[in-house]
Amino acid sequence: MIGETQMVLSKDNSKILDGGSNATTQSNDAAGPESMTSRAYSKLRQDIISGALKPGQKLKIEELRVQYNVGTSPIREALSLLTSDQFVERLDQRGFKVASVSVQEFDELLKTRCWLEEMALRESILAGSSNWEERVVLANYRLSRIPRSQSSDKFVSNDEWEDAHKQFHMTLISECGSSMLLKFCDQLYDQNVRYRQLSGAVAYPERNIAEEHNAICDAVLSRDETLACRLLVNHYNQTSTFVRDELVG
Repeated sequence: MIGETQMVLSKDNSKILDGGSNATTQSNDAAGPESMTSRAYSKLRQDIISGALKPGQKLKIEELRVQYNVGTSPIREALSLLTSDQFVERLDQRGFKVASVSVQEFDELLKTRCWLEEMALRESILAGSSNWEERVVLANYRLSRIPRSQSSDKFVSNDEWEDAHKQFHMTLISECGSSMLLKFCDQLYDQNVRYRQLSGAVAYPERNIAEEHNAICDAVLSRDETLACRLLVNHYNQTSTFVRDELVG
């Protein structure tokens, strides 16, 4: 089961000065260790989710310190947080590595995600206000205006689309009435994106995801929770077919 994330709330995006020397590193750590840890955590997490850091890749502290321009302590703390998130695995006395992927874990992730989001969507449809409906429509519209790929010749993942895609799906379930349920769904969404990135280039030309989103949106606006939940689960299962093929292949 995917573990509960330890949330890092500080998001200081200010420019970090050179972290190469011990004196500078100590100065930066003393000036804002929480911000440094948050910065390292956010960047490492994004690179793992996007696939820039590959499943099973060894994470060497010194290399990460240079790559992300932060001190050793923030890197270690960030890796510990990511271990709790199950994005990173701790190697006994041998450091850290990016968490591995497997068909078994993906199947469990998909099943759990469908269970929880189906419940959250049903509750949102039953309790959602007209303001929520407007937010769903707006999130879907904004998503539809962003290209899925940065290139028309080949698939290149578009971070702007990824952000809008998550916003749409989280808006769908935002009126479920349970902050804890939303937190779990948010965590599972990010875990799923890491798997989805493995199949993006294959799945991209094979599907019209915008039409799938439109159908879900229409069912939500009609307050047809049974149809909306069925379309949402089918949407996720179609993605799973491509992901599973990549994992097996």
